[in-house]
Amino acid sequence: MTARSFTRLRPSWAGRNYTLLSAAAVITGLGTSGALIASMFAVYEAGGSATDAGLVAAARTLPLVAFLLIGGAVADRIPRHRVMVAANALNCLSQGLFGLLVITGRAELWQMALLAGLGGVGQAFFAPAAEGMVMTSVGSAEAGRAFALFRLGVNASQIGGAALGGALIAAVGPGWVLAADAAAFAVAGLLRAFLDVSRVPEREAGDGLLTDLRVGWREFASRPWLWAVVVQFSVVNAVVAAAESVYGPLIAEDHLGGAGPWGVALAAFGAGTMGGALLMMRWRPRRMLLVGTLCVFPFALPTAALAVPVGAHTLTAVMFLSGVSIEVFGVAWMTALQQEIPEDKLSRVSSYDWFGSVAGVPLAAALAGPAMEVFGRGRALWGGAALIVVLTAAVLCVPSVRRLERRPAESLPPVEVEGSDSRPPDQGQASEPPIVNAPPGGTGDGTASASVTG
Repeated sequence: MTARSFTRLRPSWAGRNYTLLSAAAVITGLGTSGALIASMFAVYEAGGSATDAGLVAAARTLPLVAFLLIGGAVADRIPRHRVMVAANALNCLSQGLFGLLVITGRAELWQMALLAGLGGVGQAFFAPAAEGMVMTSVGSAEAGRAFALFRLGVNASQIGGAALGGALIAAVGPGWVLAADAAAFAVAGLLRAFLDVSRVPEREAGDGLLTDLRVGWREFASRPWLWAVVVQFSVVNAVVAAAESVYGPLIAEDHLGGAGPWGVALAAFGAGTMGGALLMMRWRPRRMLLVGTLCVFPFALPTAALAVPVGAHTLTAVMFLSGVSIEVFGVAWMTALQQEIPEDKLSRVSSYDWFGSVAGVPLAAALAGPAMEVFGRGRALWGGAALIVVLTAAVLCVPSVRRLERRPAESLPPVEVEGSDSRPPDQGQASEPPIVNAPPGGTGDGTASASVTG
């Protein structure tokens, strides 16, 4: 396919930066989703236990939480594409060394934990920068459709990457899957190095890192709709993480027939997110944040279904529905951030969003076992589902959540789109109608459900 043919296939609003960012995210989605599985198998192949695998997973999450706020401040001080490329280079190095140690049979637990931690540091700097970059790669009028298409590609790559990674682990071993992930980060970093930043204004140095963090906090705390949803998802993500990582596999063994049906249910959730992204490419409700928040209610269904527990077919259907609903929220959330947050503070605000969204996940995973011992598995799951419902209802009581509307493009301040082509619509194709209505994160979800793939 020639470059000219590819250009014709792109939507008229998809400029160079959007295309490069999307391609890089798809590539790393393929690599990372398989590598997450491979890292756990690498621990077991080295003689580790389930506790050791949990320690390696926590070693990645804890640095991610610790460095997120700093990463957001840095991304608003220096060009975001440089932060992204540097983070990709760090992830390439850490995954490459991880893979080499596993392939040569020399991997020890402390080495795997250290390298996983380096990957978490890279993601902490990458995520806020990437979210700000994606949001400024398209104009306000195309934001919802662009975010939905971006997330559709990322979700599809993660599903395919998990399936491909599992097959490759069985065929050639986890070390080579980790090495492939390192190569994916290298390619993604190269693509991001070619982002067009000629129209990006020079960023001022500011008054210091702590001052930048305070400014970001004021921007975050001054918007009730913003901090209310982040508080909500600090609990929602923790509940879902505990349900899916701790309780889900146990219930699969006891009631569903093993890992196979559980894997099908998880795949159905991924398929649901793709369906939600397709829906949001066409549906643009005026009160988008209200609609998105209402769609969080079905996210409690999988936890409740595990509490019953329901059969494999019912669980699969529930997981698909929750995938659709949470993707609707994710696109709505990213759209609200793009519309309401000043461009020069996007990364700092996104870092507070990410921090709130993932901070409780390690604690929830650690407390899931003791909670099951004290309350029983069913009661612990019912309690988690109830928390999601109650917090979502509480967020709907915040007036700005209900009232925030998508504004017409002409009413928004002018934004210089980074790397846009400024191409006219193709002949015979109607130009995009003005949007008359609008909110991590996405994915690239803001919240953990809306995150951007590294």
